[in-house]
Amino acid sequence: MGISEKDIEHVFERLRSGVVPERGLETFAVGIDKPRSELRRQLKLAEDGEGAFKFLRGGYGCGKTFMSRLAVVDAQAKGFATSFVVVSDNDLHFHKFDDIYRKVLQELGTSSCYRGALGDILDRWIARVEDGLIDGGADEDSPDFDEIVQKRMDEDLASLTRGKAPEDMGRVLRAIFRLKQQGKPAEAGALLSWLTASENVAANAKKIAGIKGDISSRDAMNYLHGILEIIKAAGYKGLVIVIDEAETILRMRRDVRGKSLNGIRQICDAANQFKGLLWIFTGTPEFFDTRRGVAGLQPLHDRIQFLSHGGFSNLRQPQLELKPFNQERLKEVAVKLRETYSTADRIRLSKKVSIEFIDRLIKKVTEGFKGDVGVVPRQFLRQFVDVMDLAEEHEEFDPIAAEGFAPKEPNEDEQRLIAGKDPYDVELEDVKGYDILEF
Repeated sequence: MGISEKDIEHVFERLRSGVVPERGLETFAVGIDKPRSELRRQLKLAEDGEGAFKFLRGGYGCGKTFMSRLAVVDAQAKGFATSFVVVSDNDLHFHKFDDIYRKVLQELGTSSCYRGALGDILDRWIARVEDGLIDGGADEDSPDFDEIVQKRMDEDLASLTRGKAPEDMGRVLRAIFRLKQQGKPAEAGALLSWLTASENVAANAKKIAGIKGDISSRDAMNYLHGILEIIKAAGYKGLVIVIDEAETILRMRRDVRGKSLNGIRQICDAANQFKGLLWIFTGTPEFFDTRRGVAGLQPLHDRIQFLSHGGFSNLRQPQLELKPFNQERLKEVAVKLRETYSTADRIRLSKKVSIEFIDRLIKKVTEGFKGDVGVVPRQFLRQFVDVMDLAEEHEEFDPIAAEGFAPKEPNEDEQRLIAGKDPYDVELEDVKGYDILEF
């Protein structure tokens, strides 16, 4: 599969910052055929109308973010809309479903619109409604055609959600359509923001649609259901939502942790009601296996418990285990990146950044982490790209001669791993577990 120059630049610019790229991932994806196939199976389930969830399990440096980003790429290529949400202990709590809904809608994307795609999706849906009416004999030049369109929008939304779509959702959708037809994009945009759960929409904009207040936590999942059905009615196969770094929950206060884990349990329990929606969560073994995490909420633990027999685990169980990097896999990634790197003289780059140099750099970087290759992929790749940049910019630069590379200063998580410490400070109350809550 070819990759555009634009995507090549995106890949290396992200790697320079130590961040997983959003596009072009397949060019250096190695050793992940089995987990990727399982996620594609999950996509097929969603495409066939199932509601599903999957948890990616792996230690630091196992490629959870990479794998989930690649799942987004695969999903969009198959015609899904997607949303990639990173858990934050500041503004994303899973017991507040309006928080989840807001983040999901903010990050909503498609193959043609990387982020903030709701407006485009609504336009596609409305165009299909109009085309269906015209095919059925309606006159698009009739003075009442717009009213007919609004009526059909209401009927379709009610039918698709089995009457569960909130009334305010229908009011806002009709108002957005009317305002666009009247040539008032600013007013329509304000209501589109309200539909994404923005809390900064002026009262006069709400008044146009005949609504008050904001989307509440109580109603948020019904709104998500409505958006999901509109996505499918617009021609997409379904929706994939990635929740990355769920282990961030472990750093929250005990009461918030318990409520957040209960929120995840409720999402899993309701998954079959959201036909065509696949949830993908990523987390560390500590998130899943400790009483501070999933193991502390028995109903959630029972649903998604990880099972392993003699070192073998079933890919199709709720938790999909990702294996840590080894030196061979890291070397294969480096070679692929070298082949992809945009250069004026590929022969010179290959001679300077040779296989011998790659081997020596891997050894040098992993030494700083006591040989634990699983900890170092981002550190190594960032440093490796830096070396290729230097080799490209300076003819006199000799990577072998200049070798004195040491790992960059590790972050807090890396420091704790190197020291053999737990990724969080243990609290005495962690052994108690959490109460079951409903929101």
